[in-house]
Amino acid sequence: MNLPPAVTVDAVTKRFGAVTALESVSFEVSAGEIFGFIGPDGAGKTTLFRILSTLMLPDTGSARVLGHDVVREIWTLRARIGYMPGKFSLYSDLTVEENLRFFASVFGTTIEAQADLIAPIYGQIAPFKDRRAGSLSGGMNQKLALSCALVHRPGILFLDEPTTGVDAVSRRELWDLLGRLRDDGLTIVASTPYMDEADRCDRIALVQKGRILQIDRPGAIGDRYPLPLFAVSGRERQALTVAVRRFPHTASVFPFGAELHYTDARAGVASTVIESELIAYLANAGLSDIRVTPIRAGIEDAFINLMSSAEDEEQLATAVSGES
Repeated sequence: MNLPPAVTVDAVTKRFGAVTALESVSFEVSAGEIFGFIGPDGAGKTTLFRILSTLMLPDTGSARVLGHDVVREIWTLRARIGYMPGKFSLYSDLTVEENLRFFASVFGTTIEAQADLIAPIYGQIAPFKDRRAGSLSGGMNQKLALSCALVHRPGILFLDEPTTGVDAVSRRELWDLLGRLRDDGLTIVASTPYMDEADRCDRIALVQKGRILQIDRPGAIGDRYPLPLFAVSGRERQALTVAVRRFPHTASVFPFGAELHYTDARAGVASTVIESELIAYLANAGLSDIRVTPIRAGIEDAFINLMSSAEDEEQLATAVSGES
């Protein structure tokens, strides 16, 4: 049975003075999926989440969550939404248990009534139930915040950068918990600046400067990469970077760990030809021990390429408007 979308956003725009935080954003989130927004700080993720959580009004456009309009049906919707903001929003001077009981009481329920839902998460911090929230570690804080967001059994969960400032182990544990909640049927919309967390989502939207650049499954994002991509490595990193950027067929070069990710501008040329030509060019430039290997584009490669394309289009539009 096909369920209606859990979230439908149509041409939502939000401005703060001269700054456009969201520009004509449209997308749908399917019921029962983890949908991720991937992008840097300032991309518009928090503004979007505040609109979807009924905490902010859009300037134009419309949005529906669980079938309810976020503007006209605000009070009906608030009882059905779980929202975990990016900044710590609990009461630091209350204990773990006191925070959870307070949020349960706001929605007319109790910890005991929702024990089956929050037990996998709250069970990990219950031994510290008498500790004040302000003295918890980052990972424990996030688990408490997630428990508070779930205690009223919402129909959808919005998580704004839930793992920012959290250690790697706690990040993995939190995403494991989200996966179990999704498997139990809960729709989850999360944002993150970490590209490696995108693979934990069913679908992702790449966002930058208030615009959605692309929406697809994480694996399919890389498959859309339009040009040949290679990993290039050698001994003299700085000299190698300069030389590769000067190669006549270079579309882009970016450092990735110990390697360079090189994109060739020729879509129809065989990888073996590009490899041999690039190695020969670098050897003529005085570089040795060069390794050039074709690779599959990842989400970060795709994101950088899409950002560059969007910036080129923006510059072109600015130039055209300046001439008219």
